[in-house]
Amino acid sequence: MENVKNHFEEEAKEFDNLILKLIPYYHEMIDSLIASLPFNTINSIKVLDLGCGTGNVSLAVKKRFPNSRITCVDLAENMIEMAQLKLSEYDDIQYQVADFSEMVFDYEYDAVVSSLAMHHLRTDEDKKKLYIKIYDALQDGGVFYNADWILGPNNYLNNVYLEKWKEFMLKRVPLAEIEGKWLPKHYDEDVPSKLINHIDWLKDIGFKDVDVVWKYYGNAVFGGVKQLEI
Repeated sequence: MENVKNHFEEEAKEFDNLILKLIPYYHEMIDSLIASLPFNTINSIKVLDLGCGTGNVSLAVKKRFPNSRITCVDLAENMIEMAQLKLSEYDDIQYQVADFSEMVFDYEYDAVVSSLAMHHLRTDEDKKKLYIKIYDALQDGGVFYNADWILGPNNYLNNVYLEKWKEFMLKRVPLAEIEGKWLPKHYDEDVPSKLINHIDWLKDIGFKDVDVVWKYYGNAVFGGVKQLEI
């Protein structure tokens, strides 16, 4: 994860501009994640934001749930600093520089959210272990939603996903930059898994009402509810 950490340390100040050029329909993706949180907007919900980046998801949570209490976690110290600036008007947000795959989650949360972070975990087993920790950290009725890179079920669709991503970037980024920087970084740092596998893992762990709430080729928002049996 060290190269991933260094990458985000370097690009923290440019992140918000880059994300709109590199991630298809980023705002729509995040909007769908926030819309999936099934709580009254006045509730004082406790939220854990894993891989918070510059704080975009946490800011969206605060706008919809102004009484929410959020813990922001990111591997890169510079990202945390940018998130603190963006969220500086709020005094009920905690920040932690940490590798969330190695963290111990101490508290029960109403919601765990993540965006464009878990695909950096190197193996499927790493992702499943994290999902178990997330499930255990949620209260009964709590939810987990993840916005992330995903793979399709076969090579043909994965090639379609890649071409659609390149088409999106070409309208915003020079071809030389795509081929010389962003695609090599993608192949070096990103390890997405099949969407259907994510869904199966969540169900096997015990999440209910697991669903894909938004998808655009190789990007998706998915998650479920921790609903204990009575």
